[in-house]
Amino acid sequence: MRAITVLPGQEGSVALTEMPEPPAEDGPILVETLAVGVCGTDLEIINGDYGSAPPGQERLVLGHESLGRVIEAAAGSGFSEGDLVVGIVRRPDPVPCPACAAGDWDMCTNGRYTERGIKARHGYASERYRIHPEYLVAVDPALGTLGVLLEPTTVVAKAWDHIEKIGRRATWAPRTVLITGAGPIGLLAAVLSTQRGYETYVLDLVTEGLKPQMVRRLGATYFHRGDIGEAAAEADVVIECTGYVQMLLEAGPQHARHRITCLTGVSSAGVGSTVDPGLLNRNMVLHNSVVFGSVANRRHYELAAEALAQADAGWLADLITRQVPAARWADAYARRPDDIKTVLNFPGGAP
Repeated sequence: MRAITVLPGQEGSVALTEMPEPPAEDGPILVETLAVGVCGTDLEIINGDYGSAPPGQERLVLGHESLGRVIEAAAGSGFSEGDLVVGIVRRPDPVPCPACAAGDWDMCTNGRYTERGIKARHGYASERYRIHPEYLVAVDPALGTLGVLLEPTTVVAKAWDHIEKIGRRATWAPRTVLITGAGPIGLLAAVLSTQRGYETYVLDLVTEGLKPQMVRRLGATYFHRGDIGEAAAEADVVIECTGYVQMLLEAGPQHARHRITCLTGVSSAGVGSTVDPGLLNRNMVLHNSVVFGSVANRRHYELAAEALAQADAGWLADLITRQVPAARWADAYARRPDDIKTVLNFPGGAP
C-alpha cells in the first residue's frame, strides 16, 4: 500500500512509498484512510528536526490528524463497517508509569510513550491502517469530512479541561480570554472560548484576510501583534498557540491575578530570551498564576467531538483552506501564505 513516509532526522527524505500491509498485531480493526490533516509537527519532522521510526524500521509513516472509514471490524469491538473514525495519537508506555497505568497517557511520567506519526509508531498517512478499539474514536456522520479537525481540536479541549480544573482551586470568575495565534489551533481555541461565553481576543501577525474574518465571525476580537498590550491587559486566561512564548512574556502585564496560561505550541530550542526571570517568578508567585502544557488523552477526543458538533459547520469548513489529492501529496506539505488548514485526501475519497 502507498504511504507518505520520511527517514527521521534526514531533511528532504519525505516520499510517497510502498509499505507492507498493516500487520494483524496492530489491531482487529482495519481502517481505510480518507483524509489526513497537515500541521507544523509534520513539517518539522520532514525538515529533520525530530521524529523516530518504529523499532527496527528505517522509515516513519507520517500523519497524526486523521479521518478514516472502518472496512473490517472484529465482533465485539464496538465498531462496524462503514463507521467514520479518528485514531488517537498517543499510546501509553509499556512499563507502565503510574499515569499511564491509570489511563492518563497524556501525563506520562517516564517518557516511554509512543505517538503515531511522530514517535516510534507509524502514522495515519497510508491507504490503510489497523488499530485496537481503545485507540479509536467514532465520528458523528453529520460532520463528514470535517471530522479531520477532531485531533487538532483535542489540543484545545484538553487546554480548556485543565484550565477549568485549575480554576476550581479557588473562587474564580474569568471573563476575558487571550489566544495568541490564529492558525488552526488558535482558531479552534477561540471556538471553545466563545462557546463558553467568554470575551475572546485573538492575536496574530497578519492584518487582513481570512484569519481576521474567521475570528470576527465567532464574535471574538482580532488584534495584530502591535496591539498585544491592550489585548493582554486583563486576560484571565491565555492560550498560547504559536510556540513563540517570548512575545507573550514580553507583553505580560504585571497586575493580572490568578491568570492561567496554557501553552499548546512547541518552541524552538536555543532561542535567547530578554525576559527578566526574577520578575516573572515574582508575578507568578504573588498573583497565583499557572502555566501548563497540553497534550490530549482519549477523554479530550470525546470533548473535542462534542465541541465540533456544537460549532457552525460552515465556519469549520472555511477553516480547511486547501484539500490536496494524494496524487499531488508534495503540494500538501508546501505552505502558502493564505493557508489555515491543509488536508491531504486519500483515494477513499470524502465520506
